[in-house]
Amino acid sequence: MTEQTILVAADSLADSGDAKASGHPLILLLGSLQENRAAMAHLRRGLGQPRSMAPEMHRYLLPLLPERISRWDEQSYYLIAALFALHPKSTTTGNLGEHFARTVAQAGDSGREAVERRFIALLDAHPDDLAFHLRQAIGYLRAREETPVHWQRLLYDVMDWGRHDRRPEVQRRWAQGFWRR
Repeated sequence: MTEQTILVAADSLADSGDAKASGHPLILLLGSLQENRAAMAHLRRGLGQPRSMAPEMHRYLLPLLPERISRWDEQSYYLIAALFALHPKSTTTGNLGEHFARTVAQAGDSGREAVERRFIALLDAHPDDLAFHLRQAIGYLRAREETPVHWQRLLYDVMDWGRHDRRPEVQRRWAQGFWRR
């Protein structure tokens, strides 16, 4: 898939008028690549790796990066792309807290404490450790009845996590989503 093909795919999804297709260019691209097994494998290679160690991802992501982008936001693009490739099931509602809450409802009281501990560790994650905790969280959601993820919301939340003035708001939203049932 060439750089031009990638951009055309994202543009055509955006121009389609489909309500599900309206959104961030990265999420549109990921949705268009969902059935491409080779592309998903290339993106999954980025799990747990710095950008420089997963050059297969560049062909998909570099065309989408704005000319002026912070290091954190660029890392966020790569992280979300790798996580999406791990678990491409998506929804257009909710946040990570609500997704975790859904797994508790499915599991009942038997697994509540373990899920809550995992969720609190995620809420408490330092930005440097967020990728590790998110990889664990998305793997958990994938294993629990294939719980879908609102990828666009997660992208914006991860980008905000790297800004000390915005992180508390993301933590609050996720906590509300989890404990407010």
